[in-house]
Amino acid sequence: MATTTPPLSSSTSSSSSLATHLPRFSLFPNPTTLLSLYSSKPPFFSLSSSRSLQTHLSCTKKDDIDITFFDEVNPDEDITFSPPEKPEDFIPPRAIDEPPFESDEEIAQAYEELYGPAYSGETYLGKDIYVMDSKVKKTTGFGSKGKKEKIRDGFDENVVQVRRVTKVVKGGKHMRFRAVVVVGDKKGQVGVGVGKAKEVISAVQKAATDARRNIITVPMTKYLTFPHRNEADYGAARVMLRPAAPGTGVIAGGAVRTVLEMAGVENALGKQLGSNNALNNARATVLAVQTMKQFSEVARERGIPMEELWK
Repeated sequence: MATTTPPLSSSTSSSSSLATHLPRFSLFPNPTTLLSLYSSKPPFFSLSSSRSLQTHLSCTKKDDIDITFFDEVNPDEDITFSPPEKPEDFIPPRAIDEPPFESDEEIAQAYEELYGPAYSGETYLGKDIYVMDSKVKKTTGFGSKGKKEKIRDGFDENVVQVRRVTKVVKGGKHMRFRAVVVVGDKKGQVGVGVGKAKEVISAVQKAATDARRNIITVPMTKYLTFPHRNEADYGAARVMLRPAAPGTGVIAGGAVRTVLEMAGVENALGKQLGSNNALNNARATVLAVQTMKQFSEVARERGIPMEELWK
């Protein structure tokens, strides 16, 4: 029975004709086939065809490149470097390790020109260190919107203690921070204050404000010590103060030492005899100092000259 072959379409005929020109793939190709592949020209694919995608690739011809420099240069020739001539007013820079060296003040001035006044509060260019930059936002605490303004009244602040305290109410506990601050000008003026707030910074500010409202004057001699010994109680705290010879220093501890140093006392002896509570000891120290009197004041109250006080 004879079989009939269906007619080939145009696509089938084109593919069969292409297959006759292309070599058949084989693991062991014929050497003549390899020679014919190398001898034939590779197919050329055009990117500028109407059916292909529009691309922006461009190629530069060899004739458009200037290669005259490479033609004139001899690779075996030694090329010597000739630096440009120095101008007449040229001054060579000095080495880093050569004098004269910059002083600390010149370095601080250069630093201030770049970064502003130092954090220590000193300025070498006459700038106002308390003027705040509008781009920098300083707040009194996390989440608060008030600006922190430093009070310039000549008093220094020293934080003695910061504790977390709680108040038990019907709905639970309210946690706050309590700060004890001592302010003084180290010239005989000192004050103790306490403040409570939800934030530590706000509590310190309140305590500093309270301390400025309770400023007292400390009686001192020309040797920066007490005129006489004294003791005072505040609550369960008891403080003993004694005058000392010049060069002794402040021999005390805790809140007593802080109060004496902020007041400007340089030679004194202090001792805590009762409770160790910082706030009570600081207030007991203030009370002991407040009840002291100068010799001139005692002589005036008695109506006698000062020379008769030691008879």
